Amino acid sequence: MAELNKHPTLQPIKREMKGSFKNYSGIIWLLTGIALGSIAGLVFGEKVAILKPIGDIFLNLLFTAVIPLVFFAISSAIANIKPSDKLSRMMSMTAIVFLGTVLFSALLTIIAVKIFPIHESLGSSQIAEHGTEKPFSEQLTGLFTTAEFYELLSRKNMLAMIIFSIIIGFATLKSGKAAEQFSAFLHSGNEVFKSVFGLIMKIGPLGLGAYFAYQVGVFGPQLFGTYAKSLGLYYGFGTFYFIVVFSLYAFIAGGIKGIKKYWKNNLIPSATALGTCSSIAVIPANLDAAKKMGVPDYIANVTIPLGATLHKDGSSISSIVKMAVVFAMFGKGFDSADAIVLALGMTVLVSVVEGGIPNGGYVGELLFISAYGLPMEALPPAMIIGTLVDPLATLLNATGDTVAAMIVTRFTEGKAAVS
Repeated sequence: MAELNKHPTLQPIKREMKGSFKNYSGIIWLLTGIALGSIAGLVFGEKVAILKPIGDIFLNLLFTAVIPLVFFAISSAIANIKPSDKLSRMMSMTAIVFLGTVLFSALLTIIAVKIFPIHESLGSSQIAEHGTEKPFSEQLTGLFTTAEFYELLSRKNMLAMIIFSIIIGFATLKSGKAAEQFSAFLHSGNEVFKSVFGLIMKIGPLGLGAYFAYQVGVFGPQLFGTYAKSLGLYYGFGTFYFIVVFSLYAFIAGGIKGIKKYWKNNLIPSATALGTCSSIAVIPANLDAAKKMGVPDYIANVTIPLGATLHKDGSSISSIVKMAVVFAMFGKGFDSADAIVLALGMTVLVSVVEGGIPNGGYVGELLFISAYGLPMEALPPAMIIGTLVDPLATLLNATGDTVAAMIVTRFTEGKAAVS
C-alpha cells in the first residue's frame, strides 16, 4: 500500500485533492457550524437563547472592523488610480448597473404578484414601532452627512462614511505627489484591515452557528401563520431571482465561464449573509469573492462597499411584495399604471433609505405608505413581512453586489476580464 501511495502517477491527483480541500475547508467549516446551530435550534427551541452572546460577540467584532475596512478600501482604491477617464467611466457604469438591476427586480416582482395575486386580508397583528420619529428633512440630511466626525465611525451612518471616503480618495488623487505618503498609508490600512477580517472569520463557524441556533430556536415558528402566502411568494420568487437572474447577470458579464466563476466563489458570501442578516457584514467576504471572480481591485473596492448601502435587489423585491400586501389588505388594485410607476420610484428610494438610515426598513415602509395615501394601519403588516423576509432579502442584497461588480467590469475592462 505504501508503494502504491508513492506511485508517480498518483502524486498529482493527491496534490490536487489536498489543494481542493484547502480551498473549500473554510466553506465546509462554516456550513458545518450553521448546520449544527440549526439542529440545536430545532431540538432545544428557545433554550438556545443562551448561545446568543457568542453570536453577538462575533457580529460585534465584524461591525467594529467593517468601518475602517470600508474607509481604507474606498479611499485607497480611488487614491491609487492613475489619472484617466477610467474612474469616471467605472462610477458611471456602477450607477447604471445598480439602478438597472434594482428596477429590473421590481418589474419582475410586479409580474410575479400579477401571476400569483395576494387576495387574502391580513390579520390585525400589531407590532411596536422602533426608534424615534424624525422629520423627513432630518432623515434625508442624516442619510448623506453627520454633524460630527466621530459619528462617521458608526455603522449606522454607513452612507455618510462612504461619501466621506470617496471625498478623501479624490482629494488624495488630486493632491498628486504631495499626498504620496498618505496614499501609501491608505493602501497599507486596506491591507491590514483585510487581514483583521481574516482573523475574525476564523471564529466564523462558531459565531454563525450560535447565531443560527438562536434564530431557528426563537424566531423559526413565526414563519408560519397569517402571512404564509406573502412569505411563500417572496421566498419562491426570491429563490428564482437568486438562482436564475443572478446566473443571467453572470452570463452577461462573462458567458458560461462567468456563471461558473460566480457560483464557485459565492458560497461563503451567501452563508455569511444568511447567518448575519447584514449586507455590511458580508463586505469582506464579497471583496475576497469579487477578486476571485476576476473583478479588478479598483472596481471591487468601490462597488462592493457602495453596493452594501445603495444596491439592494432583495429590498426592491420586498418593497413590491409589501406594497401588494397592503393594497390587498385595503381592497385596492395594484395594477394601474400610476400605481406601478410610483411603485418603481418608491422602490429605488426605499432601497437607498434602508441601507443608509438606522431602522431604515421602517422608514422606507412609512415612505411608500405615505406616498400612496394609505392609513397608518398598513404599517404593522408591512413591518412584519419585512422582518420575516429579512434573511433572503439580505442574501439577495449582498450577493447581488458581486455579480453587479462583474457586470461593471465587463463594460469597463472588457469581457475577457471575467471570462
